[in-house]
Amino acid sequence: MGYRQNRGYRQIRGTHRLRRLGAAVVLAVAAAANPAQAQQEPIRPLAAMARLDPAEIMLGRALFHDALLSRDGSVSCATCHPLDRGGSDNVAVSAGIGGAKGSVNTPTVFNAAYNIAQFWDGRSITLEQQVDGPLQNPVEMGSSWPETIARLRRSDHAPRFRAIYGADPSPELVRRALAVFERSLVATGSRFDRWLGGEAAALTADEKKGYALFKSYGCASCHQGANVGGNLFQKLGFFGNWFKDRGGPVTNADLGRFNVTGREADRHVFKVPSLRLAVLTPPYFHDGSVASLDEAIRIMGRYQLGRDIPDADIALIVKFLGTLPPDTLPGGS
Repeated sequence: MGYRQNRGYRQIRGTHRLRRLGAAVVLAVAAAANPAQAQQEPIRPLAAMARLDPAEIMLGRALFHDALLSRDGSVSCATCHPLDRGGSDNVAVSAGIGGAKGSVNTPTVFNAAYNIAQFWDGRSITLEQQVDGPLQNPVEMGSSWPETIARLRRSDHAPRFRAIYGADPSPELVRRALAVFERSLVATGSRFDRWLGGEAAALTADEKKGYALFKSYGCASCHQGANVGGNLFQKLGFFGNWFKDRGGPVTNADLGRFNVTGREADRHVFKVPSLRLAVLTPPYFHDGSVASLDEAIRIMGRYQLGRDIPDADIALIVKFLGTLPPDTLPGGS
């Protein structure tokens, strides 16, 4: 829920605008179905990324599910991002090779193409850059590009690289194929988006009340746009010291964007998470320390908005959030 808006952290970049031009055309068509409502709402319909090559998507999907990318052949991208479970593994921190534990909660891979940057601290601007992180992290896949490329050139994937790109597997082409596949994982067609498009009966009365509360409490000041978040950075803890109240030591992962910029103003600053699939991807927060969506809303109200949200209102907001995922997620077999 809403990290309070601070314009100083609005870092939407030109490269992201260019990448989304094709989606913007589709969004405009959706908005035209009900222009008055679409223009007034802080949340916009999701649109699939345009002009993606089906052959690249299939190659990227195969790589995404292949444990060959890890050093010991035990972990694939899908291990921590299972597509049949909302693109996240529903544990506080994921386990990599040898059972090694990570330091932050695994975010969903769905709708990642709409994020301002990748990782909680935003250290990778593009999906292509993001690939290097888990592949080379010793507690995730624990591999290296020379090892990975050597294995890929001996694998059944090699002919597909040559057929699509006219070249053998390389770090650049692996990054490209995986990023194209991830850009195809846009979870369009939710009931909420149908309601935005003018289908009044798509939401129940309680779900509409939940959305009204979501806006009136100020959640939508940060959780807005097509991805209901993911498009800005904010500090965790405007009203009180959440880290102190959480208990335990403050870890390097808790420093957030400070680890990237070294600026004191970025201490405990994180990318605002998307809420599109929040009902499917517990636990919550960068450390995975909050088990339920109800408790996440309660904490965000207190520490980000300075308000105690009653249980009845929280229940209605959760009902609204349940309208954001589609019935069927993309990326299946």
